Amino acid sequence: MPKLKSNSGAKKRFRLTGSGKLKRKKAFTSHILTKKSPKRKRNLRKSSLVHPADKSNIMRLLPNIK
Repeated sequence: MPKLKSNSGAKKRFRLTGSGKLKRKKAFTSHILTKKSPKRKRNLRKSSLVHPADKSNIMRLLPNIK
């Protein structure tokens, strides 16, 4: 059986936490920041967790993640 390849885009976007949850960055931070409030931009800096309903799909993209 051949080696399983991880999805390159998913490798760059998701990390596994110590308790086995998936960590992700928030969207809407790359451009058009002038109209966003400082509070909103500050909160977008923080990472968040992937919703449990989406976890199985992402884990399928990352077969080698432990």
